[in-house]
Amino acid sequence: MQHPVHANYYADQAIQRRSCVLENTRIARDTIRLRFECPEMAAQILPGQFLMLRLPDCNDPLIGRPLALYDTSLDQQGNPLAIDVVYLVKGKLTSQLQHLVPGQSVDVWGPLGNGFVPQQCEHLIMVAGGIGQTPFVALGQEALGKKSYGNPARNAIVTQRVSLCYGARSAEFLAGVEDFEAHGIATHLCTDDGTRGHHGLVTECLESLLTESVAVSADEADNRRIVCCGPEPMMAAVSEMARQYQVPCQVSLETPMACGLGICFTCVAKICDESGNWDYQRTCVEGPVFDADRIVW
Repeated sequence: MQHPVHANYYADQAIQRRSCVLENTRIARDTIRLRFECPEMAAQILPGQFLMLRLPDCNDPLIGRPLALYDTSLDQQGNPLAIDVVYLVKGKLTSQLQHLVPGQSVDVWGPLGNGFVPQQCEHLIMVAGGIGQTPFVALGQEALGKKSYGNPARNAIVTQRVSLCYGARSAEFLAGVEDFEAHGIATHLCTDDGTRGHHGLVTECLESLLTESVAVSADEADNRRIVCCGPEPMMAAVSEMARQYQVPCQVSLETPMACGLGICFTCVAKICDESGNWDYQRTCVEGPVFDADRIVW
């Protein structure tokens, strides 16, 4: 397993391009999927990595916005052509992004961050809250052996079963559910107001999976893995639940970033070393993916 601070994750490995917008499609309330053409980046990016995006020739806002890989789009020959990201319209930049039309441009640089490292397991459980489902379409496809990522394509470890526990305020905010279902990922939905799926917290859906009464093999019961992304209180709760059930867990932090390159140190998080002592690490370089039991919540 490659160390998460390997030089491959540093900014000098990133690509910076002015890219053509291909699609900018609303997929849920205030939630939009943006597709832009960038074959070089699409060929390199891995599940869990992110990119920085800003509007060309615009200094308000001045800094870019970090957006996780949602998926890559292939050309007719099956080669990576474009990147999909999903964003919530909230704030100045995303409020302007929503008005882009095909043919216009965005400035992007990436891939950035360490992403998820393939790990052997029988059951991959992905837990998402709010807009935190965005890294998991690609990860789920890779885990099921349906799509490869990276240049050269990395050898993914195929998982027998992939589940998504996904929570949102209400049904109208659930975005991309059909994409997960189309790829054979079992979806377990919950909403705060009960308008779709389970009426309650996403951690309740997770606990149901961890304690499910349906017959599962002993290998699966002992060989599960959790990945999580969303609001920090939810991730902290998932981390604690994973500890209780002794299931390995990785989280993708959504710490606000200014540069994405490790220069400004605005995205630091408290991360423990092997001896239990913590120090600040940059989410954009050493992360955004960390082992949950290393984070000081």
